[in-house]
Amino acid sequence: MIDSSVKVSPRSLARVAAALYFVAVMTAVSGESFLRGRVAFAAAVVAISCYIAATLLLYVIFKPVNKSLSLLAASFHLVGFTFEALRWNPRGVDFGVVFHGLYCLLIGYLVFRSTFLPRILGVLIAFAGLSWLTFLSPSLANNLSPYIAATGFLGEGPLMLWLLVVGVNAQRWKEQASAAKERQ
Repeated sequence: MIDSSVKVSPRSLARVAAALYFVAVMTAVSGESFLRGRVAFAAAVVAISCYIAATLLLYVIFKPVNKSLSLLAASFHLVGFTFEALRWNPRGVDFGVVFHGLYCLLIGYLVFRSTFLPRILGVLIAFAGLSWLTFLSPSLANNLSPYIAATGFLGEGPLMLWLLVVGVNAQRWKEQASAAKERQ
């Protein structure tokens, strides 16, 4: 039985979320680029599982900033994973990537509004989110593909690297969480 009195620090949650995100990205890229057959399928399962776990942890981390928007962001990401897992692209639109873009926009806003992370990280990931939204137009996304990938890397990479190496400012996170509880 798990002892519910044990609290995990927000810094540790952030680092675990970033590590899972990193594993997910590396596994997904490997699965799409180098692996075939059952091994590629297994890599996709690992990637989606890590993405889901990271998404849920990031929901917890950003809940003190705005619970509703954090939940909406997590929901968008989970819907996007569903599209990706089913490889369902109606009319050629990669809705999994579009929902990921919406997720990045919301996470960018939450980072920007947080008191426990540098605001520039929010701006960068929001910019990445805008670039992922170009997938609403398959021809535009196809023409801009290398630039979109670079923008995504430059937008999401710094946030995940920061979370992995530094984590969040635990004192400020706790202050923001206490303020959020008082507002309820």
